[in-house]
Amino acid sequence: MNQQEMMELKVRVSGAFRAGTPIDRQPLFAGRLDQLNDVLNAALQPGRTVILFGERGVGKTSIARAVPEIIRTSKGYGRFNCGTINCEETDNFDSLWRKIFRELTLITEPTELGLKGQALQGQALQSDVPLESRVPNRELNGDDVRHLLGKISDHSLIIVDDLEKLTDRSARALLADTIKNLSDHPSNLALILVGVADSVEKLIPDHHSIERALLQVPVPRMSMSELIQIINTGLHAANLTAVDSVIARIARLAHGLPHYAHSIGLYSAFKAIESGRTTVTAQDVLEATKTTVQKSHAIQSDYNKATGAPRKQNLFAKVLRACALAEEDEFGYFPAAAVSLPMGRIMGRQYYVPNFSRHLFDLCEQERGPVLEKIGAPRRIRFRFANPMMQPFVLIHDYSQGNLTHEFLDEIRDGRGYGEINLPGGIKQ
Repeated sequence: MNQQEMMELKVRVSGAFRAGTPIDRQPLFAGRLDQLNDVLNAALQPGRTVILFGERGVGKTSIARAVPEIIRTSKGYGRFNCGTINCEETDNFDSLWRKIFRELTLITEPTELGLKGQALQGQALQSDVPLESRVPNRELNGDDVRHLLGKISDHSLIIVDDLEKLTDRSARALLADTIKNLSDHPSNLALILVGVADSVEKLIPDHHSIERALLQVPVPRMSMSELIQIINTGLHAANLTAVDSVIARIARLAHGLPHYAHSIGLYSAFKAIESGRTTVTAQDVLEATKTTVQKSHAIQSDYNKATGAPRKQNLFAKVLRACALAEEDEFGYFPAAAVSLPMGRIMGRQYYVPNFSRHLFDLCEQERGPVLEKIGAPRRIRFRFANPMMQPFVLIHDYSQGNLTHEFLDEIRDGRGYGEINLPGGIKQ
């Protein structure tokens, strides 16, 4: 293929793989059908509020932003207003709702006055007015919000992202009261709240009192099949292909996070196109992991901080790799014992917890990030990555350096856990 054809393919691939921004176009949205159905159903019901919660990087915002386009493109659906706002740590209840009102409009009552106050025969004028213009010049309360939302005549949807940054306790309590008010006095506004948390309790206090009004949608990490769907969707956008084993390799490296499926998928496709091929190979994936690492400046810096030590033969990089491979629970936590099995495979001999327990605790200290966090009482302590994006990065980094082989990677069960490994000498654990 010539240079022009290569550039055209790159443009198509770049539009399909969106590593840096949420997916907001339905044709590019892949996976998450159950969560999307729940959000879509609730967004069309007056008085319902949806809250999407889960780890950072699992695709919550993409789910939320896919809903407006689905509604807009549905036949027979009338006027539809939609907006997205982001919470900031300085926000309170008043500033939060002023942001929301900036995104909404209302239709003025028909008037029989012309532009110069003269009557128009048989014609009524209507105009869209920003709802922000009707906000009182004082601090807003819950009843103000209910009253203003009651003026909206068109169905409207607001996505409130980064809810975890709304740390003001009063604001969170008032938000819960407002959600109940919106259920008791339905308006044409639906809310989709999006936040990083293991549970709703960490985002909205006393959520049990608003259970009927609040649809809770947990967003776990993606399954292998969902990640494979992302990769196939991106490749098909440029009529590229790859054998199943290559696609599975990208999905396993992504380790449940769509960001890395998009990133490695994009750079793998670029490598194939630059070689004049329409088929992505395992070598393209290896080169793509190197590019992904090079372009992940902030997280690479965190990785270097976590694994660096004066002695060349320090274990921190290997312990961190074993942590990334350890079998975890639904919230990403793993006990030290779960690190023993992959650590033994990495070291080539049986490796017991006392051999690396100090490293686990050091990785929880400020001096090394902290790259891990821990919970639980002594002897029942569990660990997890403080930044979920670090876990796949460790695998991608080590794969790019040749420290994680195809065979070793393929033994990760469904990209999420760690299967039975044969240790040297026929030992199984």
